[in-house]
Amino acid sequence: MTQSKSSFKVIVVGAGPSGLLLGLLLSKHGISVTILDAAEGLDHRPRATHYGPPAVHELRRAGVIDDVLAEGFIARKICWRKLDGTYLTGLDNDVLGDHADRVVCLPLDKLGKVLARHLQQQPTAEVKWNHSVTGIGQSDDKAWVDVSTADGDIKMEADYIVGCDGANSQIRRSLHGDWNFPGKTWNQHIVATNVYYDFGKYGYEDANFIIDPEHWHMASRISKDGMWRVSYGEKGGFSQEELAARQPMKFEKMLPGNPKPEQYKLANFSPYRVHQRLAERMRVGRFLLAADAAHLCNPFGGLGLTGGIVDVGGLSDCLYGIWSGQAEPDILDIYDTVRRQKYRDMVDPISSENLLRMFSDPETCLEPGKDEFLTLCLKAEKDVEFAREMALGINALQYDFTKHYKKVE
Repeated sequence: MTQSKSSFKVIVVGAGPSGLLLGLLLSKHGISVTILDAAEGLDHRPRATHYGPPAVHELRRAGVIDDVLAEGFIARKICWRKLDGTYLTGLDNDVLGDHADRVVCLPLDKLGKVLARHLQQQPTAEVKWNHSVTGIGQSDDKAWVDVSTADGDIKMEADYIVGCDGANSQIRRSLHGDWNFPGKTWNQHIVATNVYYDFGKYGYEDANFIIDPEHWHMASRISKDGMWRVSYGEKGGFSQEELAARQPMKFEKMLPGNPKPEQYKLANFSPYRVHQRLAERMRVGRFLLAADAAHLCNPFGGLGLTGGIVDVGGLSDCLYGIWSGQAEPDILDIYDTVRRQKYRDMVDPISSENLLRMFSDPETCLEPGKDEFLTLCLKAEKDVEFAREMALGINALQYDFTKHYKKVE
């Protein structure tokens, strides 16, 4: 017997931006969605900031792009420099003009607030805080999660359950095992900071990648009020206290003007380890994974954030197709195959190259044969059409799952 649309239900585990976006995309079709999160409310950590064109496309589809741009801004030029500020090469997103999705900048915690505000307007969506998933199960016709709440343990059922619960995903660990997340952890620490400092007077662009064997870092404008994200590398082995003690020295060595602590305002300091990992499967029966729950990469280039949002957009099309009767459930196997392949072919190799580039030799990186990507950037600076092709290359992360809908005779 065919299930009615009204009884179809999706549970999303994780109320971060990927989970909220999936809930919004589904509920705007009228699909019943419940989002569960163990926390008391939205995550206020700043975290990632840059959304590539494929992610902007999904934010536009969700109807939130105007609010995102009202709080954030369109990032223009990205460049690579030496430690002394010497310009090496760059990409100017202005070549795309005003009629294309372009890189947008907004700290992830602010995106979460935008998405939550829009989600509250959807009658078929709800978010349940302080709901911690402790176990999972499924049968041929339903899936369920065991949930710990302030009022006791409960069981919640749905047609499909999606893990959008981040790098330490309980859904992924329940499906594949606590320690089964294939890939690697980089030896380097990344220290992400938010700082108020006048990079503009030193001629810095919106995003600047500084290549240096020791003091490699990225400095990107992330707000309209003068806040910048500075993410830099440290060797492994330091404790958080040692990393904090080294921060003033690192800023004095790295930042233009070699400032002392009294010359800038440090708003956030967050060291973390970085990984390149991909789950064995992104679909196991009626359970699905998306974004950081499914795959991780280092932050240089924004491919983790952009790739995760593209996951969510594609998955929403697959689930909508099933709900509307336009697609068979095996479209979710295609989702699993395609999104994992996109990670292997694009996200993993490109993001890895982006990180390795950071601590390469800045004196030789532009020499022929040294760094193919930087060589292409040099070409793009002299060829507008080629520059457009490069700027739009990231759109290869997208995939149109609707082409697998049933053909209407």
